[in-house]
Amino acid sequence: MPRQARKRSGTGIYHVMLRGINRQVIFHDDEDCLTFINVIKKKKIKSKFDLYAYCLMGNHVHLLLREKDESVSSIMQRICSSFVYWYNLKYDRNGHLFQERFKSEPVENERYLFTVLRYIHQNPIKAGIVRRIEDYKWNSYHEYFRKNSFIDTCYILNLFSEDLTESLNKYKEFMSQENDDICLDYDEKRRLSDDDLLLLIEEKFGVKKGLFHLLDDETRRNIIRRLKSLNGVSIRQISRVTGVSKYKVENA
Repeated sequence: MPRQARKRSGTGIYHVMLRGINRQVIFHDDEDCLTFINVIKKKKIKSKFDLYAYCLMGNHVHLLLREKDESVSSIMQRICSSFVYWYNLKYDRNGHLFQERFKSEPVENERYLFTVLRYIHQNPIKAGIVRRIEDYKWNSYHEYFRKNSFIDTCYILNLFSEDLTESLNKYKEFMSQENDDICLDYDEKRRLSDDDLLLLIEEKFGVKKGLFHLLDDETRRNIIRRLKSLNGVSIRQISRVTGVSKYKVENA
């Protein structure tokens, strides 16, 4: 069956997603995340695209960008090629890192632009990694409060208000609103990998890999109860990752 043609955007703005091949983890540590962001910065200068948002998750990436001199396909090819070259050298590996074809959807109006912006920034909340949008380190939410940001914040903020203080207040309020936004994503987004779950446990509860057994009984039960409430996390997986028996996880 021939590949379906990518939908073109009349505004040039796209919500783009990259996923690790076979859903593998892309970002193992801070260096991986920082390198990917630096690649975006360099390619942004070369390809002259506007970037309104990004979010780096364990095994996928969200971007909100506007193509200008180059097509979105050329932009993503530049970003992916550069990062994969570096990544393969670091981890002494060969071959593909990203799923062969990135996903994209056109953003044709202001209302949906705001929706996608919030969806991208709230991705870590909906994945159960953090409770508050400002607590996540690897997205562009904080860039809107910085004077010299590589994100093209002016375009978005001016849509909220021409007054900067008022605009930032409206932006912060809108980004924090609870919602049922549905945007481009992968069907299996709720299934967390073991690496994602380990990262979540460390970032959310401060427990590093292999140290779960050192917690006191009550703390361990409370964390397990919260893990069980997350979408995409099974009892068997919690048992496997924490080392706690399946029976104890079920009865926590």
